[in-house]
Amino acid sequence: MTEPITIRLLDIFRIGLGPSSSHTVGPMRAAALFRRNCLKLGLMPHRLRVELKGSLSATGRGHGTDRAVLAGLQDWDPESCDVDAFQSLTDSLAENPWIEWGDERLRLHPDDVVFLRFADYKNEILPHPNTMHCAALDEDGNQLYEETWCSIGGGFVTQAEDIDNDPWEPPAKPPRFPFGDAEELTLQARQEGCTLGEIVLANEAAWEGSPGQVAAGLDGVWKGFRDCIARGLAGAGELPGGLRLERRAGFLLREVESGKVDSSYQHIARAQAYAYAVNEENAAGGRVVTAPTNGAAGILPGVLVEAADRLKFVPDKIRGALATAGAIAMLIKTHASISGAEIGCQGEVGSATAMAAAALCELLGGTIDQVEYAAEIGIEHNLGLTCDPLKGLVQAPCIERNAMGVAKVWSAAHLALHSTGDHLITLDRVIRVMKRTGDDMKREYKETSEGGLAVAVNVPEC
Repeated sequence: MTEPITIRLLDIFRIGLGPSSSHTVGPMRAAALFRRNCLKLGLMPHRLRVELKGSLSATGRGHGTDRAVLAGLQDWDPESCDVDAFQSLTDSLAENPWIEWGDERLRLHPDDVVFLRFADYKNEILPHPNTMHCAALDEDGNQLYEETWCSIGGGFVTQAEDIDNDPWEPPAKPPRFPFGDAEELTLQARQEGCTLGEIVLANEAAWEGSPGQVAAGLDGVWKGFRDCIARGLAGAGELPGGLRLERRAGFLLREVESGKVDSSYQHIARAQAYAYAVNEENAAGGRVVTAPTNGAAGILPGVLVEAADRLKFVPDKIRGALATAGAIAMLIKTHASISGAEIGCQGEVGSATAMAAAALCELLGGTIDQVEYAAEIGIEHNLGLTCDPLKGLVQAPCIERNAMGVAKVWSAAHLALHSTGDHLITLDRVIRVMKRTGDDMKREYKETSEGGLAVAVNVPEC
């Protein structure tokens, strides 16, 4: 047996701020951890300096990475901090650059977060494409303490020296049904006569601090999906960042409800409107659920909320579907990546498509083999998908790409459901191919805004 996967389900589905789990949520968490470590050491620096490198530097302005770092250095939490205060943080600190630091006050100015040029670190081998160096300095600019953090996708962070280790705390108990890859996961499900999601939920039940904790967490995720869709549908006007993109989610839904969309396509069109709503909220810096990232956060809620409302799925079914989707994300995160900066958008939209296809196939009555097949199709037909956002913003092609992912989910689930479940390429194999494809992909196509659509369209870099 391979090493058992111990990623927690509620680490896959995290509630945080847009527009990016790896460029906004992750840096905020890393900066907060750096702050706490400084305070544990009793450090009272004269000032702080955070240097952003790799993709964090290349596209960090469009992702609000500087604002996220400034928030984290004040120990703000992406799940609970005030969204309006976060949006105005750079301006407010420029006007009044003082924060609480234990029992003292520390000067923190937006200029203390630096976007390094590639030329500044071109001879350095970065531990990860999303790297940030945090330093506490004395009055003479001498370094009192430093840490290097990596934001590795989906809001997960790890210190550079731990990059090859799990960035999360493993549960104290071993999993009840251990699995290290898709083959072992499906074998466990067959032996127990249950779904993939039920295997994950059984493991979670063995780990949770109190009965019902995970179920409550998943209900919170589901509420997060619905709340985000509602906010996105109600939103109007131009998205921030300078691309001059107008919000379309509400319009797309009205087109469905007015009968302007063919009846045979209405369920997909409605789900696409929901996906637009989530991703427009994300682009505007609103609060979303990583699924498995912010940039790909619209696919799973778009598909599942529409299907649940139309087909009247009960809460237990929804929790099971979320757990199945989470199982697929665990496999991909362990054996490939969910980071666009690491392996391109195949790791974000490709992963989300596979997660949603597996969950939908299960809800529609698919067998274990058919569910695994649906996930495999979802990845296979996103292999090589690049991450090339215009101006470093999570808007174009990202929002539309999520809507296209919705259609692929239904296609993958349909193809899997109308099969014996036998298929030539296994889920484990396609995940390994995704990793190799990402490794071979040029850095210009991995969230740097230096290749593909980002430079093919006549939009000046900010």
